[in-house]
Amino acid sequence: MGTSDWKSVYEKKKTGADTALRSIKPGQRVFISSGCAEPRHLVSALEALHYELSDVELIHSFSLGGRSLTSDAYKESFRVKSFFVASGTRGAVSTGNADYMPIHFRHVPKLFTSGRLSLHAALIQVSPPDEHGYCTFGISVDIGKSAAESAETVIAQVNRSMPRVHGDSRIHVDEIDFIVEHEEPLLEYRFPTPTDIQDRIAEKVAGLVDDGSVIAAGLAPTSAQAVLSLRGKKDLGIHTDVLHDAFLGLIESGAVTNRQKKSFPGKVIASCCIGTRRLYDFVHDNPDVELHPTEVVNDPASIALNDKVVSISPAIELDLTGQVCADSQGHRIFSGFGGYADFMDGADLSKGGKKIVVIPSTNPDGSRSRIVSQLTPGSGVVLSRASVQYVVTEFGIVDLFGMSIRERTIALIDIAHPRFRRQLMSDAKRLHYVYEDQALSDERGRLYPDRWETKRTFKEDLGVRFRPIKPTDERALQELYYFMPREDVRTRFFLPMKAFPHRDVQAMCNIDYLNQMTIVGTLREGGGERIVAVAHYIREDGSDTAEVDFAVNRKYQNTGIGSFLINYLIEIARANGLKGFAAYVLRTNMGMVRVFRKTGYRMLTELEEDDVLHIQLRFDGSPAQ
Repeated sequence: MGTSDWKSVYEKKKTGADTALRSIKPGQRVFISSGCAEPRHLVSALEALHYELSDVELIHSFSLGGRSLTSDAYKESFRVKSFFVASGTRGAVSTGNADYMPIHFRHVPKLFTSGRLSLHAALIQVSPPDEHGYCTFGISVDIGKSAAESAETVIAQVNRSMPRVHGDSRIHVDEIDFIVEHEEPLLEYRFPTPTDIQDRIAEKVAGLVDDGSVIAAGLAPTSAQAVLSLRGKKDLGIHTDVLHDAFLGLIESGAVTNRQKKSFPGKVIASCCIGTRRLYDFVHDNPDVELHPTEVVNDPASIALNDKVVSISPAIELDLTGQVCADSQGHRIFSGFGGYADFMDGADLSKGGKKIVVIPSTNPDGSRSRIVSQLTPGSGVVLSRASVQYVVTEFGIVDLFGMSIRERTIALIDIAHPRFRRQLMSDAKRLHYVYEDQALSDERGRLYPDRWETKRTFKEDLGVRFRPIKPTDERALQELYYFMPREDVRTRFFLPMKAFPHRDVQAMCNIDYLNQMTIVGTLREGGGERIVAVAHYIREDGSDTAEVDFAVNRKYQNTGIGSFLINYLIEIARANGLKGFAAYVLRTNMGMVRVFRKTGYRMLTELEEDDVLHIQLRFDGSPAQ
């Protein structure tokens, strides 16, 4: 609680930047507020005094304000140490002229409060005081609050352009040693125009996010575009480290209510804002938005108090075992850990939470795959292979949770850029990640057709997802067949088959989606999928017809699944240029005969040897030949 006569205290502490900065002595350690809250007026004054200083260590999380403090002119005066590498320090760190400390952001305040990284001074930027003498840290509470509370001397730039924010964001004038009034525009950050690839990734992410989810996403453009893709959702919440303009767009769409949140219900929670003036005006004195210190916002236990937390994070590179590199390009540090693991851990602990890694399949010029057999030497692993869950590229989605190295390899190759899949498969075989005879799904140049993914509800509210088969479905398809009654196996294969080996089943899962198509019906079980139905066609050589067959788990027969499958397969076949189906059915299998008859197309049947019916359908209404 501050003094009642705070105004006189405020006036006594007011001074010029030059006077305030002269309190800093050679060899001291100084914290500087970061991001868009960098107190540029104070930094300029510090630069002007560099000739009086030597070996001053400057601590901050990251800089967007230019590279002046790391220039050669100041190398004897200042040494910058960052917890995250951004545009302001990237070049200096890569040449050894500045330091980077790998650390999870939630642990940074502990460095200050424990004395492990003692601070002689803290340069902060705050909003003007209210009627009780309280300023706020404005758009950057994050680690600045703990730094100011731990520093021996606090120098504050009071800027009328800084918004007042709600939350645990206050600092009283009694806690400030030097007050420098200086108004200047805050730094702003604008996202680049999204690419088509980012749009495609975002569309796929939207399909993973349920209504009522709580969203966390970083500042990377691909993550931000994924946030904007959620504008059609309902009752979303926000609990994130950086509040940026993509979140503002999501809020303005009406998708965010924060009603489902259990931690800070009804509130947008963040530790800092990085964006445009429009965002800063939005958070100004807005009781629906609260900024709190990093040790609160980034605490996985606090994050996990919310159900259905979805953490969306980018990657620079990802290997076939699932190791995620997000902070470096080989030996060159590009960013940092930040809150990456904090929010992934929080989502992992959250009931119904989802961890999503978004990664374009190639580097910007398309010359190199970002999905690799082995990470580039020197690359840092930000998320281990045991922690990764969903991976999304513009070519698809895979859920790696519970997958073996072989299964992960097949899954990740299937969403890599087609130009690199053959080499990735060759590397995988060399590394013994997959079978020596493992097939490649796109040998004939066809990509997974996600437009044929759909959901239907059948009797007794049975919800089934239908989609084209994937190479990763091999084991699930084996399980469907192995656990079918013998009678159903004979009906499907005309033989009392007892084994469904890899060499046979992988041929069913690796198709071209044109001359061959397989649709599976799946149920969600334990966070994964179980195949309960399958329908398949293969074009007959030199013909406009295809042979078709299907099977439904006995438990789900007579629910309408079989009828839906045949009609859906007909729709797909017609779109792929086919004019008819042929099928071979045991004469005793009247259920399948009825399914064909219900299609409404003219059906011809012919009894062949061994009590097998040859059924022919023509989609164009012409007589079957």
